[in-house]
Amino acid sequence: MARYVVRRAADAVYSDPGPVAPSAEGVTRWRAVGEEDGAAHTDFGITRLARGGRIATHVHSFEESFHVLSGEVLLATPEATVHLMAGDYGVIPIGVPHRWGSVGAQGAEWADLFTPPARSRHGGDTYRVPELAARDAVRVDPRDPRMRSFGSISAAHMDKDAQSQELLAVSASMRTALLVYSGISLKMMVDSDLGATLGTLFMVQYEPDGKAGPHDHPLEEAYLITEGEVRATFDGDEYLLRAGDIAWAGVGTVHSFAATGAPVRWLETQAPQMPARHAYRFARDWEYLTERLEEEQ
Repeated sequence: MARYVVRRAADAVYSDPGPVAPSAEGVTRWRAVGEEDGAAHTDFGITRLARGGRIATHVHSFEESFHVLSGEVLLATPEATVHLMAGDYGVIPIGVPHRWGSVGAQGAEWADLFTPPARSRHGGDTYRVPELAARDAVRVDPRDPRMRSFGSISAAHMDKDAQSQELLAVSASMRTALLVYSGISLKMMVDSDLGATLGTLFMVQYEPDGKAGPHDHPLEEAYLITEGEVRATFDGDEYLLRAGDIAWAGVGTVHSFAATGAPVRWLETQAPQMPARHAYRFARDWEYLTERLEEEQ
């Protein structure tokens, strides 16, 4: 059995998400990765909410992270009703009541990670609860400390030349940091600092010469290409991934990425969260050890 999957945008099937979206109207989801693929920690896909659609108030026994790809949507929790727009992201901890609702003249689309995966044999690990009280909606404000479960990302956040304190909306810190290395830029979005405990969600950008050599992890990763294209390998099989495609690499899957001569960007998830040490096992390092051992004989 393959330890990875590649799903093409052209083959995406959006259907009724079932019990994970109770009393839903106008809601469909492309479940690109889940238990049926051998994933133990990752249920990753894209949810669409049509104009006038809604999902009634409920709780999950899994952690839900999301990133709004297009449109606008209302997310209500006991703390606030948040008016989310494209670029916004957040995390809904286990057991927190919430509901989704349409807003504006168009629908919305967001990528979501359920970890651990929602199990159909257990009713989607979702429970209908009493409706939350109606309240005025607020926008995501990265400067407001009360917005501790939400954030927003834009193209400027991936620009290494736009990270000076004068250009940042909030005080410079690891929360606002952009990690840049070997033609790769990485911006954390949902992580432990935002309140997540089981998974992470972040944006990755490769410059035209960006590449990451073959490696694997003690965790699962999923990738949604949002712009451009990238050459990827999974256990030696090569694929050209384009905008809208989704891939998943299970524990121990050796994978690599290389830009094709133009910038490429994708949304990436990790579940469980990265360990403090030994999160990456690069093949070249252990090949070097093999060479040294042969020289010493």
